[in-house]
Amino acid sequence: MTQQGEVTSQSQSSNNNRYILPVKMAQSENTSSLTGQTETMVTKSDADSFKHFTCGAGSSLINVIITFPINKLMFRQQLYGFRTPKALGQLWREGFVNLYRGLLPPLVQKSSSTAIMFGLYNHFHHVLVNDFNFNLFNATLVASMCAGTCEATLVPFERIQTLLLDPKHHNTFRNSYHAFSSLYVNYSMKEYFRGTTAVLYRNGPSSVIFFTLRHPIKNRLPDADKSSVQNSINDFISGAMIGAMCSTIFYPVNVVKARMQSKLGGDFPSFYSTFKIVFSERNYKVRKLYRGMHINFGRSLLSWGIINAAYEFLMEVFYKSK
Repeated sequence: MTQQGEVTSQSQSSNNNRYILPVKMAQSENTSSLTGQTETMVTKSDADSFKHFTCGAGSSLINVIITFPINKLMFRQQLYGFRTPKALGQLWREGFVNLYRGLLPPLVQKSSSTAIMFGLYNHFHHVLVNDFNFNLFNATLVASMCAGTCEATLVPFERIQTLLLDPKHHNTFRNSYHAFSSLYVNYSMKEYFRGTTAVLYRNGPSSVIFFTLRHPIKNRLPDADKSSVQNSINDFISGAMIGAMCSTIFYPVNVVKARMQSKLGGDFPSFYSTFKIVFSERNYKVRKLYRGMHINFGRSLLSWGIINAAYEFLMEVFYKSK
């Protein structure tokens, strides 16, 4: 009985080994295939990142040209607390020649900023998921915050735009190049980075909101083919809703930023001290901090709707052209 049991157990063991070996081989094959897929994803990620950079820049280029006059109107209200009719009258008296004055800095800054936002978000997201085993949600949070923070490197363009939009500097700077060179010659490199703290407070969190909500909002809209007009409308609605929400939340930050960056020379007051000055000038009324917000709300609806829809459209064109 003992011998038979040993023979039986040996035969069962050999039978089990016959099944274990293929399973291990299959697992090894699956592991290698997964490794290959990961390598493919990482390689593809670089190519995709380039497309995200270029499509982000293209979408912002379209947006800036369309919305620049609206942004200029809103800026006057942010800086001086003007009501809409007074700000419109001021722009009308300055004429069409001055309407697009200061276009070059936002054209470069916004195109570069949106390219960085989409491109670096895609790059960071792939690296975090593939190399650091982040789950998709955490990777989205970290990648969007990093991408938004990296946008702050473009603060000098926002700074120059602010100086050119401010009417008190119309006779100081002839154009964008003159403003850039004058700051360097007459002041210091530090002047280019006024308002950086305000930009950091705004960019990182707003990027997190944008990338976290972009697809969930779109998924709640009616289904549409990827190449259809309805799909572009869905992209527009998704971007518009998030843009309007972010612009409302961070509007007071932009008000403080405008004040910080309109200053030329002298000391460098902090974000908090500038906020106290602006708040006191507005009689400590939160409502007055939101002067021009309705225009900003409409501009952001249009602006981020255009950016999101144009970006997805350009991405589709790039993929189809492969």
